Amino acid sequence: MENLLKLTDEQLVSSYIQGNNEAFNTLLSRYESKVFSYIAYSVRNQEIAEDLFQDAFMRIINTLRSGKYTEQQKFSSWIMRISHNLIIDYFRHNSNIATISNDESEVDLFNNIDLADDHNAEHAFIKRQTSNGLEEIINMLPECQRTVIRMRYYQDLSFKEIADMTGVSINTALGRVRYALINLRKLASEYNISLAS
Repeated sequence: MENLLKLTDEQLVSSYIQGNNEAFNTLLSRYESKVFSYIAYSVRNQEIAEDLFQDAFMRIINTLRSGKYTEQQKFSSWIMRISHNLIIDYFRHNSNIATISNDESEVDLFNNIDLADDHNAEHAFIKRQTSNGLEEIINMLPECQRTVIRMRYYQDLSFKEIADMTGVSINTALGRVRYALINLRKLASEYNISLAS
């Protein structure tokens, strides 16, 4: 086991594919806390988080065993992407919340810097994120915006990490966060929810 701890993720994956189950146990112990924390924070329900966590690692195992895994991206980014996709699927199947979205628009609002508010909105939002009604209006955002807001401000992920985990460009991740901030202010005004701390 000690020797396995010194191996890279890629070496452990290769060893597991060749039949060494201990190699996968090492990978699991290396990432289970990060993956579970991300899922649990996103769904905010222990039982659902445990189910999604098991689903994530079953999907990882099945992909590795079937030989479909390619080392084109880092293993850690790949497993976080699988977890992220399972969370998205969960919310798609269990959400009846009406959302504001621009996914079908011909104009790419997420990457249009002219539509973003001043750069101080990001700092202002960080200061106000603890307000009582904030979670309510975050849940009203379109799924892609809700996800990046939580990743950026609750998990303190960089735009590069967000882009890697969600499978979009850094500019798209940045645009979604800025557009989400604009939507949050509109929703707060519409529902008379104070964003002040």
